[in-house]
Amino acid sequence: MTDILIILAAGASSRMKKSLELQGDQNAVSFKSKALIKLGDEQRPAVDFLVDHAMEAGYKEIIFVVNDESEAFRAYFGDIDHGNSYKKCSISYAIQKVPEGREKPLGTADALLQVFNQYPSIKNKNVVVCNADNLYSVQALSILAQCPEPNALISYDREGLKFDKERILSFALLVTNNENNLEAIVEKPNEDDSKRYQDAFGRLHISMNLWKFFGHDIVPHLQNCPVHPERNEKELPSAVRLLLETEGKAVKSFPLREHVPDLTSAEDIAIVEDYLRNKKSPN
Repeated sequence: MTDILIILAAGASSRMKKSLELQGDQNAVSFKSKALIKLGDEQRPAVDFLVDHAMEAGYKEIIFVVNDESEAFRAYFGDIDHGNSYKKCSISYAIQKVPEGREKPLGTADALLQVFNQYPSIKNKNVVVCNADNLYSVQALSILAQCPEPNALISYDREGLKFDKERILSFALLVTNNENNLEAIVEKPNEDDSKRYQDAFGRLHISMNLWKFFGHDIVPHLQNCPVHPERNEKELPSAVRLLLETEGKAVKSFPLREHVPDLTSAEDIAIVEDYLRNKKSPN
């Protein structure tokens, strides 16, 4: 059982901030992070719903990766660096600083590396890692918490995601073998090439950045992760590619067909709120 969840919440969220300003949304006034956008009748931070799912899935410790401006997180979840008691779990923080000469953080691979640097004891443990702006289901979080494999991910059936076609086609595809071990991550293939990556049932699978890692397996590849030539960030999938290519470590893929509510732009807020209402009142 893995009981540590690392939530990546230090991103600049520039696309969301710009779309909120264009729509005149009240969230734009005090906007700090997509994870803190207030949702639902209770106006709770978006990431609090993810924390609820994590606790229901059995996680006991959550580490938020935040930037230097973490006051809003601390005001809600606890203001000490390590071991805040929140509901039924422990909340801690790792700080991802923006390197000198950059305007934004260095990416998700760097974010996870900062956690291992600041909490070196967890290098000997299994951890689950996810984005702060996706509302992963209890089932998805439970699968990785309970699986025996040290390195794994949820591979989402592309047909189960309810995003528009443009966003769907922007996701990288996962290539797995007959034992559901990850073999490759293919960025933005065209529709004709995509057919080559279908599984035995004709399905295409993508990652929504929900991973499980054994610390000592992934840390060297976080350290050596290259900067993406277009996005100018060190990205977690690139570190996973190094794990596959240089060590041949198995990364188990767990297929799942369901939607993952996502906060990318202002238009997504109403969609996620509808999801939450339907979840509360399924009938």
